[in-house]
Amino acid sequence: MGMMLTVLIVLVILIAFWGLRVVQQYERGVIFVLGKLVGAKGPGLFWVVPWISRMIKVDLRIVTLDVPPQEVITRDNITIRVTAVVYFYVVDPTAAVVNVMNFFEATTQIGQTTLRNILGQSELDELLAERKKINQELQEIIDEYTERWGVKVTAVEVKDIELPETMQRAMAKQAEAEREKRAKIIHAEGELQASTQLAQAANVIASQAGALQLRYLQTLTEISVEKNSTIVFPLPLDIVTPFMEALKQNGHQEGITQSLRHTDGPRDMPRR
Repeated sequence: MGMMLTVLIVLVILIAFWGLRVVQQYERGVIFVLGKLVGAKGPGLFWVVPWISRMIKVDLRIVTLDVPPQEVITRDNITIRVTAVVYFYVVDPTAAVVNVMNFFEATTQIGQTTLRNILGQSELDELLAERKKINQELQEIIDEYTERWGVKVTAVEVKDIELPETMQRAMAKQAEAEREKRAKIIHAEGELQASTQLAQAANVIASQAGALQLRYLQTLTEISVEKNSTIVFPLPLDIVTPFMEALKQNGHQEGITQSLRHTDGPRDMPRR
């Protein structure tokens, strides 16, 4: 009798420990009794009836789902290879267990399908320039599907877009041509501004009689600062004439002086 009581006590203790369940803070336990849904419980320590009860734990933390690379043909018939990442978490543990067999796999498949559909409706330039808009559209569509499963999609990010080599070379040439165009436009704008300033300077110089000669002499001064070199340049007669007249006058005066000295010379000579 005592032996049977001991066995019964041990059996009750084992059954009691067998039915204990621990649910972490970031988990919820969805409990079924004889196949009937009881509800989600947690976190903490719970006891469920062994053999007739079943508890499925659901993680409530944000899941980072890498979408495998997808071959996509854009609307302008360019084949690209795209990878993306989906961020989601479970907001309704009961729906995540009851409404879908495997919410993780289902979210993966709907992410791949939506990624191909949305990118296939866009052109390549739109994919490269408006990635934020496309990410938002992907997030809204995927979240609409997963809402029935108790899953909330917080963000979808297109990580990488791989282009064919021929397209990469074509885009590189296009970018180089665009840079050359901008450089030529900037150079032309600079020439236009410089010509406007030069025209104003020419008007000022034309209004002053000696301004052109002063500018000419200043240019010669700037050239003479450089290394020694032979410079051939035209010399206006307006500049040379005053100097020639001065030289002629000086030469005439020197000739008169010499003639006077020659005339006075014999008068001063001593007589023998």
